[in-house]
Amino acid sequence: MFGRLQRSTLARTVVGATMTALLFALLPAPWAQAAAGDRIDLRVLVVTNGDANVEAIRSELATEGVPTTVVDLNDAARPSITSDFLSDTVATGPRAKYQSVVLPNDAGGGLSSGEVTALTDYEARFGIRQIDAYNYPQPSVGLNYPTAAGSLDGLATTVTAAGLQSPFQYLKGTFSVDNYDPNIGETYGYLAAPASAGFTPLVTVNGSPIVGSYTDSSSGREQLVITAAFNSSQTWFRLMAHGFVTWMTKGVHLGYDRNYFAVNVDDVLLPDSRWSTSGNCTPGDDCAAGVPSTSDIRMTANDANFLLTWQKNRNFTLSLAFNAAGSVDQIASAGSDPLTAALLQNKGQFSWLNHTYSHPFLGCLQDLTVIPWKCQTDTNGNILYMSQAAISAEIGNNVAWAKQNRVPISKSDLVTGEHSGLAVRPQQPNDNPNLAAALSANGITSIASDASREPYQRIVGPAQTVPRHPMNIFYNVASEAEEVDEYNWIYTSLADGGSGLCENNPASTCIKPLSTSDFSSYIVPLETRIALGHVLANDPRPHYMHQSNLAERRIGYPVLDGVLSQYRSLFATNAGLLNLELGQQATVLSRAAAWKATSNTGVISAYTLNGNVYVTSSVSGNRLVPVTLPQNVLFGTAYAGERSGYVSISSGTGLSLLL
Repeated sequence: MFGRLQRSTLARTVVGATMTALLFALLPAPWAQAAAGDRIDLRVLVVTNGDANVEAIRSELATEGVPTTVVDLNDAARPSITSDFLSDTVATGPRAKYQSVVLPNDAGGGLSSGEVTALTDYEARFGIRQIDAYNYPQPSVGLNYPTAAGSLDGLATTVTAAGLQSPFQYLKGTFSVDNYDPNIGETYGYLAAPASAGFTPLVTVNGSPIVGSYTDSSSGREQLVITAAFNSSQTWFRLMAHGFVTWMTKGVHLGYDRNYFAVNVDDVLLPDSRWSTSGNCTPGDDCAAGVPSTSDIRMTANDANFLLTWQKNRNFTLSLAFNAAGSVDQIASAGSDPLTAALLQNKGQFSWLNHTYSHPFLGCLQDLTVIPWKCQTDTNGNILYMSQAAISAEIGNNVAWAKQNRVPISKSDLVTGEHSGLAVRPQQPNDNPNLAAALSANGITSIASDASREPYQRIVGPAQTVPRHPMNIFYNVASEAEEVDEYNWIYTSLADGGSGLCENNPASTCIKPLSTSDFSSYIVPLETRIALGHVLANDPRPHYMHQSNLAERRIGYPVLDGVLSQYRSLFATNAGLLNLELGQQATVLSRAAAWKATSNTGVISAYTLNGNVYVTSSVSGNRLVPVTLPQNVLFGTAYAGERSGYVSISSGTGLSLLL
């Protein structure tokens, strides 16, 4: 149990010997209400005792890139929260060091009474908002004592009119408290009625607020009061999480948040091998001698036409990672290829991605006489690798086919077969040393990697990797029965007829054997939830499946439909899904990583002063800084009822912008 009136805005630079300041003028209320001369630093103070709610909010701040200072109440060496810790006086006048405060609850969650008093005085003095991450309803936070308490699992929640105005302006208004294991109560909550006119319900269950803002009439202090438990992996928390950030920062903060969803379909034009339900392996891949071969899986012209119709109906485009050899070989053997003809007839309706010409393994030369395979070596024991020339041919021949057939592709993006060429542990612990040179020779600047093996972006020669999330709809299946059979082999115990891999892998969990009908009731909802979790985590990494999943029984579509339908039922049109290409995803990832490495170092500081926002740098060199502002400030791009973008800040350089 775990327990966002249009007005023009001027941006200009204050130039000094050691810093550049970017200023966005005329911020609207509530920032305009700050006392004249008060500087408010754009940094959040998080006081944590380890409870799930405060840690979930802390994780959202990190995900968006909001600078934070964390005080861990379990750390004996933590600083004391005093007036000096919270504020001081600088050249411009009084300074509040934190724009908002997150506490485990209104009592401090383990702070001393003196520290709580210092915080309440600070918040009243500077107009700082506080989140009570998980609070028992009581009059001190504007609520009556609870009328009901218990599990909220599965219950419908409603975002009130006030909540939809702000801070949850990106939601449609209703969603459910999710619970993935019916045998475990995940979400406990308290239901209570407001006790004060200063309490404004924002999210309710059965008419009772579980999230609301409370303004104390005597001090003017504002608190976001949450009376239900959650954890960072729950969908219902992820739906509210950005709203919590918007509320606590009054919509003005450093950081950047978007919802991304892109899907690559690998092996288009090639056939994929089929899982053997009798041998529990894939012939041509990992089967022992004697296992009968199975028929390959390859899309047809009807499948291509279905895909085209599906894309139009869903207003969503898949990226086709293609291998031209599949078309060339089919035409050579049969004289024609209806699949190629159908795809090329509508080539402008698809997004195309270079997946190499014939999908060979671009890493070490493989010895497939053993299971699992191993790298071939020379007489001195040195690993033998595919040559630079061979890798370049695989990249270039696919580009040449696309050019010949006027297929629009980005020549700088690449997905290698099985993400090969990159390290594959344990057999090939290092990248193919010939890969970087081949990428450089072919102008590749973005290369896909497997997020399940290496989740973080890295540099390979001239290219940045883009980790892709694998969808657990397997490459070697084309029907529900095949998917469930392979799923059972991987995820059930030896006693239940499975491989037992789940028993020896701490990252895996054994399940009871599934029936074919469980594809729709178990696998699709689980894969939908996992993919939606990535979407709601400010994660630009694409997902990938295979052409086999769009063939025959077309079992990939239910998961895609699940993600799209759920998302669109939950989010307002101001928060549409961003479907980026590989190079764009690489840029988003690299910017976010650079900001993450900078955000809490003190190199960049930001603050509000007299209704303006200043962003400053104290070191030489350009820094891209993500800034989020209210919708009525003309800046960046609009998303989810706010406006945000990256600005380039450097020391000692003037900058003037009219926003």
